[in-house]
Amino acid sequence: MMLTNIALADTTFQGHAEFDDEYSELDKKIYTDKTDVLEKRDVIEMTVSQVLDGSFSIEGDEFFAEVTSDVVGDKGVIIPKGTIAHGTIIQTSEAKRLGRDGYLDLSFDYLVTPDGREIPIEGKMSTKLHPLKAATKIVATDIGYTAVGGVAGGIFALQALGIEAAIASQGYTVAGGAALGSTVGLGMALYRKGKNVLIAPGDEIKVKILSNVELPVYRDEALKQHEIKFPGLDIRIANILYEKDPFGEVNTITLSLSISNMSKKAFSGMDLALVNDYNAVFNPSIFGDTKLLFSQLKPGDRFAGKISFAVNNVKQSYWLVVNDRATNKPLAKVSLDNAYKNVSKDVKKRNNKIRKGKKNYYKEETPFDI
Repeated sequence: MMLTNIALADTTFQGHAEFDDEYSELDKKIYTDKTDVLEKRDVIEMTVSQVLDGSFSIEGDEFFAEVTSDVVGDKGVIIPKGTIAHGTIIQTSEAKRLGRDGYLDLSFDYLVTPDGREIPIEGKMSTKLHPLKAATKIVATDIGYTAVGGVAGGIFALQALGIEAAIASQGYTVAGGAALGSTVGLGMALYRKGKNVLIAPGDEIKVKILSNVELPVYRDEALKQHEIKFPGLDIRIANILYEKDPFGEVNTITLSLSISNMSKKAFSGMDLALVNDYNAVFNPSIFGDTKLLFSQLKPGDRFAGKISFAVNNVKQSYWLVVNDRATNKPLAKVSLDNAYKNVSKDVKKRNNKIRKGKKNYYKEETPFDI
């Protein structure tokens, strides 16, 4: 497919595909005859492909990110999950005294879709707080240090000089101790260092679009992931849940399955695994429902139940595979992305809620690190 990008008109990037005889039929299978607009101020969810560290990354460094959710317009999908975004670090700052956190400003200039189209965009993402919010955060934290210092100073005066001295001096010893403690607390606040930014692969970022972009609408059939069928083995994914592991991390995918084994081979839950689009393999988790994990599926058997997998990032593309014990190669592959399109809206809403917890892009460091 040959692409022509028309120059910027107003605030809209115009793009269209030119069809020739060789590729026209293929393009018709991928796109509908409709277009839609990725609008200014729309937000695209992505995850970065490498570590971005505010204390080590350099302005001008390039990186890539991957779109983690389909971008859907009024007429259908216009940017599919798995699209690659090219980004550049345009500004970076290390943590500073007075509790000022470091930050990263990122810019995005084009996307490369799974079908090979290059789409010019203008997008940005920043971890920097609004100046008013940043000042409020620093002041609130510093008041906390000063207050703690004052309380500690007052307690020290009581313990060192006694309650009698406090009464005899009409409380001046306690007030003096509190004042000393507040001074120490203020010094701590002035010396306190903020936190440095760390965005790691798997961390989801939100990129705001700065200009309208007109795009073709994909056909639903074109976005279906490839699957492998094994004769006589029918595996259906009825539900997909994102869950927290015992340590509170949202890195577990629980599948509700129905399996009918009318093949001539026997399987067990241990033969199941998840494989992502980087060919990383994830075996079943022992922290979930283990009934299927330890079950045997002989020819003619049927099973309905759940199985869980601990993964790196729940938003990547995965396939449920059934491995051949003899060759350790997949006999069947079922796409979770394909199955997720049929999951109920309530489940998707619940998954989004649990996945979009509080974002923390900062490294945990001692606040008084030099």
